[in-house]
Amino acid sequence: MSLPPGFRVDVLEGARIAVFSLKANRLRTVLTTLGIGIGVATLLAIVGIIQGLNTSFHRQLAGFGANTLYVSKFPWMMKGDWWVYRNRKNFTMEQVDRLRSLAPFLSAMSPYVQRVSDVAHGGEQMSTVRITGVRQEYLSIAGYEVTGGRFITDADDEVTRPVAVVGADVADALFPGISPVGRTIRIDNRSFQVVGTLSRKGKIVSESLDLVVFIPFKTFYSSFGKGRGFEIALAVEDAAQVKRAEDQLIGILRRIRSTPPDAADDFSINKPEAMAQTYEQLTGALYGVAVGVGLITLLVGGIGIMNIMLVSVRERTREIGVRRALGARKRTIVFQFLMEASSVSAVGGLLGTTVGLGTAKIVSLITPLAADVQPGTVIGGVGFAALVGLLFGIWPAARAANLDPVEALRYE
Repeated sequence: MSLPPGFRVDVLEGARIAVFSLKANRLRTVLTTLGIGIGVATLLAIVGIIQGLNTSFHRQLAGFGANTLYVSKFPWMMKGDWWVYRNRKNFTMEQVDRLRSLAPFLSAMSPYVQRVSDVAHGGEQMSTVRITGVRQEYLSIAGYEVTGGRFITDADDEVTRPVAVVGADVADALFPGISPVGRTIRIDNRSFQVVGTLSRKGKIVSESLDLVVFIPFKTFYSSFGKGRGFEIALAVEDAAQVKRAEDQLIGILRRIRSTPPDAADDFSINKPEAMAQTYEQLTGALYGVAVGVGLITLLVGGIGIMNIMLVSVRERTREIGVRRALGARKRTIVFQFLMEASSVSAVGGLLGTTVGLGTAKIVSLITPLAADVQPGTVIGGVGFAALVGLLFGIWPAARAANLDPVEALRYE
């Protein structure tokens, strides 16, 4: 559907006069543009950092696997009284064996136990390394890949061999430039032979997944004592059946742990999806704050546009009277002032987008915070800025169009 010729003429004429007016008042235009630009830059910088964190978090979380579940006495995201979880019974190896026989839908299962210790080799030493006792199937559950040597085997676990598989951070720090396989490390002054190395997995939130050493499950208890409880890592054959598997596990675990029918579950089934949901709730609140700050700043910029446009109307009252006397329609005057307001806002939005994206990228380079602004956010930022100018330009445009031509010609 084509626009009426008169309408197109009004738009073109309004645009031409708007550009001429903006050029004639450069300082006013720059100051108004700056106000909108600051608002858009603030909004996009914050949103860019939050989107980068979300992308990074979900990418890291994918390393856990979409088909994995982790059974523990403690939930990953703890709510309520800590002592309720603390007083739950620890899992036993008998329960692990029964779970294996009663849950044929599991493709892999391994108990695991952790502690933080110092690890050393020669003159090099690392602190706060996560030492994890596992069985052979833990490799396929956790999603690590062996880059050298081998992983823990069932034979290692049966005879409690003092062997270890080291993560990428440990290998780089203790064995710079050489292969760790076949060499010896000390964990709390106990010697372990390195039999394998793992590929790098990165971080999840602020915790490195590569600052880890895996040893056989039974070796862990023989070396560091039997007084601590363990957890169970599980993998489901079909990722689409994780929810169904979780429901079946609840019944099986209640049965093998002899949980009374009227009692609450005395265990927690943790899954990466729950972490993602909690994280999204937290970042959702940050999004609200970011949007609030940006909207307030844009509101201030919009008010500035309206004030400047009202001043412009008063200064150009005689000009408006002359144009009306020569036959200019009201809609031509409206288009002119609306185009002035929206143009200033759009330019401010574009500049603010550039500054906001640059700020987000600089923050991601000099700090651990990631930044990743989606194309839709950029388009939305510029478009919303233009909309702000359009909305706040309505009153000045209407006031200019409704001036009485005779009175306007008399205005001094």
